[in-house]
Amino acid sequence: MSSDHYFSPSPRSDSSTRTIRARLAGRDLDVLTSAGVFSPEHLDQGTRVLLDEVPAPPPSGHLLDLGAGWGPIAISLALRSPDATVWAVDVNERALGLVRRNCARLGISNVNAVLPSDVPGELRFATIWSNPPIRVGKQELHAMLEQWLPRLDDDATAWLVVAKHLGAESLQRWIADSLGLEVERAANSKGFRVLAARSAGDSAGGI
Repeated sequence: MSSDHYFSPSPRSDSSTRTIRARLAGRDLDVLTSAGVFSPEHLDQGTRVLLDEVPAPPPSGHLLDLGAGWGPIAISLALRSPDATVWAVDVNERALGLVRRNCARLGISNVNAVLPSDVPGELRFATIWSNPPIRVGKQELHAMLEQWLPRLDDDATAWLVVAKHLGAESLQRWIADSLGLEVERAANSKGFRVLAARSAGDSAGGI
């Protein structure tokens, strides 16, 4: 099996692009994808569930798409919250290039597609939306969540979609036990669970 995964920093697979149609923020949009990024042929089911089940994002502030891929979450956040600043973060340079190209094609100007190291360290986020890369391995996944979830604003919520058979329940327990966040199962749909994680001092409700 090739070691060239969607979480590779510089994929070696063919970089030619293709155009697919995806429904994002209530619009049918033509977007660019490519081999070497996550779900290049269609909008994946997990991300679809996340976008359908999560409430409207905050209208302003800094919003984080963690593990951006070709950009469906970042594009949705940007279109729904045009006065916010969206950070589309990925380790995959090809994915970040696609996010930038898709935003340019769609006339979206409030998305920063960057490597994790390029996000200013002092930023805190009004929300985090993520279809996290479960297949990267538990150690790397946990390190990623340890880096970003504590950067939520005090009254903010992180929304994560995880396939039931890929450890949604164990990840929910780990976030609560290791990061001290309140985590609830906000939705179940099509084999996926949407987890809502927030500061233990925040009494805001879920869906």
